[in-house]
Amino acid sequence: METADRILTLLRREPIVSGEALSATLGISRAAVWKHVEALRAAGYRIESHRSRGYALAAAPDRLLPAEIARHLETERFGRRLECFESIDSTNVYAARLAREDAPEGTLVLAERQTRGRGRLGRSWVSPARVNLYASFVLRPRLAPADAPQLALAAAVAVARTLAPFAATVPVAIKWPNDCLLDGKKVAGILTEMDAEVDRIRSVVLGIGVNLNAPARAFPPELRTTATSVLLATGTRVDRPRFAAALCATLEAVYDRVVRDGFGAIASEWESYSCLTGREVTVDCSGRRSTGTVRGIDPVGRLVLDGANGEERIMAGDVSIVNGYRRKL
Repeated sequence: METADRILTLLRREPIVSGEALSATLGISRAAVWKHVEALRAAGYRIESHRSRGYALAAAPDRLLPAEIARHLETERFGRRLECFESIDSTNVYAARLAREDAPEGTLVLAERQTRGRGRLGRSWVSPARVNLYASFVLRPRLAPADAPQLALAAAVAVARTLAPFAATVPVAIKWPNDCLLDGKKVAGILTEMDAEVDRIRSVVLGIGVNLNAPARAFPPELRTTATSVLLATGTRVDRPRFAAALCATLEAVYDRVVRDGFGAIASEWESYSCLTGREVTVDCSGRRSTGTVRGIDPVGRLVLDGANGEERIMAGDVSIVNGYRRKL
């Protein structure tokens, strides 16, 4: 544990801790204690100095800092290696580099802001600073490459399950394959990128973007009718470090079950969140369009469509609701 993190741990245990006690416990000088306290203040922690008594932690910043996430973390692997950035081009790009360098499964990359955030189908992901969650996990699933798309659907279940208690007043929905919605608007997106050989997966980078505390002005005008945040949908701000830790725990549990038992083990939960079942849709799959009524998904996550020519099962595509509009998110 870093010295600054150990200071925070000690300050959380007692209302006031003397500089002398911090120095003795940490095995560093009083001057070094003061430097670390000043660094924590610069990071946004409000640490009060009480003459002749010591230091008191008055408030923690709304920041995705390792120490703030770690104190909520209850996982074995996910989030245990954690790299946080104030700004980065793309958490997925950085996580892919770590994966190539043999980073352990569950390694998590977080950023307060992305300058080139990426979404599905080559789209960009709008990433305003210090309000949302931009996360990428390194996964090493023991799955056949053909089964990798199931991980994105499983991640949608994990995100929906994590969102539910933070957005208790608004139902959470999933739009196939893996967009999460609040009040009919997109609140989260998922992007998976795989490095594989013919018969095995080396790694999968799982990118997850969740709009948590973004105000309406954080979205470009063209997205304000189709995108939302937990704050906009519920009127309540989210404790972002707590959400990040909760997502790690839920994702680890869902992922482990899918790798062990297959996507069919959680397909019914995915169905319980579906906003498309029973609706007439058009699916665009690399220029090939299919129209029909959504029956649901099958045990491997394919969309089951009842169309003019009978049943069709679709592994991937861009969905638009007939007599509705295409969600370009």
